Amino acid sequence: MTTTESNAIPAELDLATRGLVLEPGTAEYVVEVTGFNVAVDHQPAAVLVAADADDVAAAVRIAARAGLKVAVKATGHGAAATGPDTILIATRALDTLRIDHDARTATIGAGVVWQKVLDAAAPFGLAALAGSATTVGAVGYTLGGGLGPIARTYGFAADHVRSIEVVTADGVVRRADEHQNPDLFWAVRGGGAAFGIVTEIVVDLFPIQTVLGGGVFFDIADAAAVLQAWRLWVPTLPESVSTSAAILHLPPAPELPEPLRGRTVLHVRFTHVSNTEDGYALLAPIRGLAAPILDTVAEIPFAAIASVHMDPVDPIPAMERGLLLTELTEDALAVFLGTAELPFAVAELRAMGGALHREPSVPNAVGGRSAAFSLLAIGVLVPPIADIVPEALDAFVGRFEPWSSGAFVNMAGAATGAPADRVRAAWDSVTKDRLDTLRAALDPTGLFSPAARW
Repeated sequence: MTTTESNAIPAELDLATRGLVLEPGTAEYVVEVTGFNVAVDHQPAAVLVAADADDVAAAVRIAARAGLKVAVKATGHGAAATGPDTILIATRALDTLRIDHDARTATIGAGVVWQKVLDAAAPFGLAALAGSATTVGAVGYTLGGGLGPIARTYGFAADHVRSIEVVTADGVVRRADEHQNPDLFWAVRGGGAAFGIVTEIVVDLFPIQTVLGGGVFFDIADAAAVLQAWRLWVPTLPESVSTSAAILHLPPAPELPEPLRGRTVLHVRFTHVSNTEDGYALLAPIRGLAAPILDTVAEIPFAAIASVHMDPVDPIPAMERGLLLTELTEDALAVFLGTAELPFAVAELRAMGGALHREPSVPNAVGGRSAAFSLLAIGVLVPPIADIVPEALDAFVGRFEPWSSGAFVNMAGAATGAPADRVRAAWDSVTKDRLDTLRAALDPTGLFSPAARW
């Protein structure tokens, strides 16, 4: 595409859409392309802040005619950059949010973050299957599967989607559910954004008002003993419990509780959803292993579920790599413990099993259901470690290959290279073939950029 043709794209978008159109070289453009992950440098040909699904459809048609690609940004937690061959659609104005307390559903626009959904559902005594960080966009999280803090009890977020509104590569707005466009509905739930741009979803809500949730922080010197016990404890747990364990290299930040500032710690996260079981008794074997630095486990409103993991809420320059594990052997655990000496902010193991192992009533494309654990490592790209983090992440995850069973769409890391191969490895051959066939049929020219694909 010539420079003149490229410069014409913003003007064409402006004529065809109702939303705000931004072009390179303006301050507003810089603000709009900057997301939560500030390590990612976006340089699209133009940005459309879509006002509705019709705007999205118009932008897709314009991109197709111009030979450009299309990418989507909600909060910018993802780590796939967009370049000048791409139109970036920002979804922040797609802010539909409706709670139907009788049907126990939420209708959620692509620009809505999970905390808004939780806050809207709470007055009705209802909860949605948000992730550990509730500042993440609800739609993008769900399309990648959605592994949240109560996942062992209710399964993946993608398992509880009733319908979607999606713009396909032909620039048409479609509805999809188990009866209408069922193949598309199957693929998008767990297959990610490679099949269309989802502008709205309808999801199930659950009658949950409070949970027993929080974390126990141990000194890193106690990590080996605690993690060994945690590894043996996880298989004994009922489905009412979801848990993860993370080694955290914490900065001396004033927003952190004073006992945690500037320390390397082990954080055992725990969430219990039940009216009959004693959650404190279930946690007791872990709580008593060593003297905790801090123990935050308590009865909390479900709308405060982000307090369990305590993920950062301010933008950071981050890089991540993830993997699914078939088992957590003593050798694998020894590799994990080595992260205490590596330049990572977080290395986490999440226990799978329970409802995650079961297919939903309406099948979807979520992969990795048989995995025993999910592994995630995150590095922050700041001096003096910025240059060594990428290689360290890849080497660390590579050491888990003997126990690997693929990776989740949302947690693999980069959209290309080894992470993308790991995502494909999470699907069996039948599912992969079906996804490839559908993708070829729905997007034969590869309109959706690598940022929207696996």
